[in-house]
Formats: sequence, C-alpha cells, structure tokens
Amino acid sequence: MNHRTALADAEASEDDPTRFPGERRSTAGLFTGLDGRLVHVSPTGRLREYSDALRPQSGLVVGEFGLSDDGEVTPFSAFEPVEQRYVGETARIETRYRSDGTTVTQTDLAVDDAHLTHLSVDGTEAGSLCGLLTFAPDGESGRVGQLVHEECVEVYHRTERDFVAVSTGIEECGGVRAPTFASGQRGLGTEASLEAGRHEDGRLGDTVRLVAPFEEGEVTVVTLLTDSEETERSDALATLAGYADRFDSHERIVEAAEAQAGTVLPDPETAPGTGLSDLRVLSLLSAPTGARIAGPEFDHFYAHSGGYGYTWFRDDAEIAGFLLDADLASELDLSAWHAKSAAFYRETQRSDGTWPHRVWSFDGSLAPGWANARIEGGEIEYQADQTASVVTFLARYLRETTPTPEEALETGDVLTRGLSELDGSLAEDGLPGACQNAWENMTGRFSHTAATFLTAYSELARAPLSGEVTDRADARAERVYDAIDDLWCEERGVYALRLHDSEREDRLDASTLALVSAHLAYDAISGVDDERLDRLVSHLETTIDGLSRESEAISGLARFEGDDWRVGEQEGEKVWTVSTAWAAHAALRLADLLDSHGRDGELIRDRGVGLLSLVSPGGPLCVEGEYLPEQFFDDGSPDSATPLGWPHAIRLASHVRLANDEERVGTTPVPTD
Repeated sequence: MNHRTALADAEASEDDPTRFPGERRSTAGLFTGLDGRLVHVSPTGRLREYSDALRPQSGLVVGEFGLSDDGEVTPFSAFEPVEQRYVGETARIETRYRSDGTTVTQTDLAVDDAHLTHLSVDGTEAGSLCGLLTFAPDGESGRVGQLVHEECVEVYHRTERDFVAVSTGIEECGGVRAPTFASGQRGLGTEASLEAGRHEDGRLGDTVRLVAPFEEGEVTVVTLLTDSEETERSDALATLAGYADRFDSHERIVEAAEAQAGTVLPDPETAPGTGLSDLRVLSLLSAPTGARIAGPEFDHFYAHSGGYGYTWFRDDAEIAGFLLDADLASELDLSAWHAKSAAFYRETQRSDGTWPHRVWSFDGSLAPGWANARIEGGEIEYQADQTASVVTFLARYLRETTPTPEEALETGDVLTRGLSELDGSLAEDGLPGACQNAWENMTGRFSHTAATFLTAYSELARAPLSGEVTDRADARAERVYDAIDDLWCEERGVYALRLHDSEREDRLDASTLALVSAHLAYDAISGVDDERLDRLVSHLETTIDGLSRESEAISGLARFEGDDWRVGEQEGEKVWTVSTAWAAHAALRLADLLDSHGRDGELIRDRGVGLLSLVSPGGPLCVEGEYLPEQFFDDGSPDSATPLGWPHAIRLASHVRLANDEERVGTTPVPTD
C-alpha cells in the first residue's frame, strides 16, 4: 500500500462503522503463495501483494484487468462475482465473475518468485485484455522508472526489479499517471504525451498499462520479482520468458499447483479435521526461513494498530508447539518445519538469552516494535512470555524429535542461556517480575506469564540436557507452581489477570487459560494436587462464561473484560478467534488432565467441542477459504489480520486431539464441512 491507495481506501471507508480508513484489508478474498510470495486475489480478481513481510521485495501494489474493445475498457471489478475457491489440496485460486452473458474464469498461482494469472473468457468475443499494474519496487511509489523490453515491461527503483509479461505477447504498453481504468484515457496516451513534449510520461511512474490479445479466449499474465544484487537483468528476462512460455495454458498451471502442494503440504489422508486448510494458511504466512508472520500486513502506516507483518516469538513458538503436537499425533511429516523453526530460534537469540519483541521473518533482523526494553537497557517494557515460549518449544524439540548431534548441542546451549534469562526474570516470591502482557497493552505481573514460565521450566526438566540444567529447571517449576496460589481470587473463583501494585486484578482474561497447558506440563514431572485441579476447573468455566459474547451473527470469546481495542462504534468487546480457539483447546486439555487423575472430564470436553465448532468450517467465526480473521464485530463483519496464523495452529491441534479422543472414548469430532 502506498499513500495514494491509502487515501482511496480512506475515502471508501468513510462513514462505515466496521472499517478503519487507510488499511489494506484481506477479510474477503483468498491468498496464494507457498514459495515466498504472498498475493491476495479479491472476489472480483483484483491482485494485491503482501510479500514484503516475507521477502525484501514489495512487488504489486495492485493489479487489475479488464476487457478492451476498441480502446474502451470494461474492468472485471465491474462484473458480478460468482464463486471463488481453492481447487483441490493446493494454493491455486479459481475466481469466476460474469457480466451480460460473459463469464470470466481467473486462475491464480504464485510459483517461486513469479505470480501467474490465467484468464479464460466465455460467452462473447473476447476482444483484448487490458491490464493495469502498479508496482512498488523497494517499497517506493515515487522516483520509479520503467523499461519496455521486447516482450515485457520492467519497473525498477534501486535494487528491486519487477517484471510483467503476457503469454500471448504485449500489443501495446506504457506508463500512466492515473492508476485506474476510469482515467479518461483512450488507449495509452503515448502519442499525446510525445506531441506535448512529455517524453518522460511513459517511462517514469509505478503503473503499467498494457494491452494483450487472447488466444482462443485465454491468456496468462506473469509478474516476476527480482533483486539486481542477486539476479542479472538478462537472467531475469530469460526466467520471465520461460514462465510466459511454460504457463500459456490452464492445464500447465494446474500441474504446477499440484506439484507445489505435494512438496509443501502433507498428504490429505494424514491431516484430520481442518488440517489441510490450517497448514495451507501457515504455509502462506511462512518465509523461506520457516518463520511465520502473524498475519498479512493490512496497516502499513500503523494508523490503527502496531502492524502485523512480522514474526513475534511468542506467536511463532506457540504455533510451532501446536504443529509439533499435531505432527506427533497424526504423522503429518512436518519434521522440516520443526527443524526450520528451531534453527531460526537458535540464530535469533540475543547474547543475554532473550528474544526481541519482533523481527523480520526473512532474515531475523530487528523489526519496529515497542517491547524492546532488554535492548534499550530497561526492564518493564519486555515480554518475558516470548522467551519462555521459545524455550518451551526448543526443549520439546530436543526431547520429541531427532535433531543432528550438532543441532542438539547448539540447541542445548541456547536453552541454557534461556534458562538463565528465565531465572533472572523470576522474582523472590516465585512469580515472574513485572513486564508486558500477551496482548501487549498492559504491564504488571501476569498469570499468563507465570503459566509460560511453569511450562518452560517443566519442559526443560524433561529435556535431554545435563543434570545440572534439568534439576535446576525442576526446582524452579516447583517454585512457580507454589507461587501461582498467590494469584488465586477466591471470591470470583479465578486466577488473577495480574498483580498490579501488589493487588490481584480479577478481570477475566483468555490468556490465563494457558494455565491449563502449564499444569499438564508440570503434571508430567511432579503431579498436580486435587485443590489445584478444582481451581483449574473453576477458572476455566468462569472465564469461558464471563468472556462469551453472542449476537445474532456471531458467537465466541472476547480477549479480556473491558477490551476496547478496535471496537469502533460498537458497545462492548469484540469477539476474537484466538480467544475462542484457545478456550476450546484448554477445555480439551483440561479434560485430559482430569481423566488422567481419575476424574470425569467429559463435560469439560463437550464444552471444548462446542467452542471448537465456532471456529471450524460452517461456524460463525470461519470465513471463505476456511480462514480465521483475528476479530469480529457483533454484526458479523470480520476485522483485522485475515487469516491470523495463531488460531489456525490451535484449531489444527484441537482437531487432532478430538480425533484421538474419538478413538479413545467414542466422542464425535466437530464436523469440518
């Protein structure tokens, strides 16, 4: 998104109670890109690039197409959307739209550094294809130039070079100043510009307008992103020509999509429930390093949020842990995913044993953030749960997978440093000291942070490390376990959101449900006592009851009581998919813990099944593509990052757990279609 498109969105969002102006939303439409590019296709076929969070190239700001008849263009955005879907077990998107008896089928697929858009027109004389493509090389919308080669157009700034070619060849092309089909231009205006002495009009600017013929009603448009420091222009041109020749038919794009999915996504027979759709989303959000962004970046200017196109170590490590759970239970063959995550965490740990607030996914360098106290020399504005979450995953990675001896040695060193940092953040009373919370909007001493510390210490105690490390971790786990009693609010029957100025704040908070997984981890080393089990049941039931929100359109859980973030004109908290999925998973895990202690967990399990149905296909919080947006307004409008990776990972692990429960006790998993 650039300034111009942000202004256009602000104008379109005016007076809309569920839209925030200046954002680049993906709450409708689908994404393609399992190899490093991330391209969004709207229900009318409009293209937008979200790749800059996953690679150091920005690519397309927007790509639009239409039918040209004697210079008059009818944009496809004016057609009526018919259907949009993923085809098979791939990331190939098929979008159909029609107008006055003309039906257009658009097929989109991102392959390596290229994006392919195949268009097939039925029901009328096709005429010519007109394309309007705006690029942002090096993230720039100004000071951009164009080169018109024999078979393609190149848009460039300094190091990034973006190319566009057409399988049937380009009949005419040129740069235009107004990136819209409704610019008042017939043709490309080249002759008029030359007559006026404006030779620069066709070679300066970020927008390319092109006309290309259909062949038997079909054509493929190819865009390619390159870096001049890595790829010679001649090599890029050859690669682009190869794509244009190779993918000149729909059939070849289908073959490429199936081959791509076969190397990235698991066998559908081994992916229970929503497995394939969840893994597809997590693949879309993954950089080549294996690190995942939180979600597609919709707010480049931080106008209404702090941005989403970055890797948070809490979110990413939690996702990695849920993927490990699902893999161990269903044999998804995700070993390469786990190894990449572990390698990324090893490479990004700071010398003091911490991980920073958030980083760029493609190289691990520090990204803009607001919780970097450990770098700044401070204490409070630091999210200690991020370090604990990474330590938890790496400890499990050592114990539950088969890393090479070198990887195991390096991971052990990372864990030892991480343990020292956790110890340094632990106060004398056995609870973590004051820091930022999981939602990144408060400071204090949080139950969620304590839960992540208990989990990390418990997993370290079981890891294949030296006795000195495991004994130390075991002792710390017991210390935190005992200290959690200080967070209990007897009157309300819940664990406190936080200790603030030494006072327990008993507001309900979905993040405190992490206490369930923490006690499961602790139970494996020391055993959870009966009073703690009673309190966990009370805490879970009270939290779910108190945070449940229901309207005519949706049902789910809020983040915490009094949450007023991005509520717009709505009264009361919004529903969040991560809160709802988290509660579902916590209920299923607590049922397991109760069963293991000879108690009946069936009612709790049923509650988890019901919550999971809300975020499963057909549920009110699941949109097209089986995507989970971050939030919903009461009227059912999705909001914020879409799809959000974290709830997809929770949903996957929860469906796997339900499938295992069905085999063990005869429960019925949530329907997934």
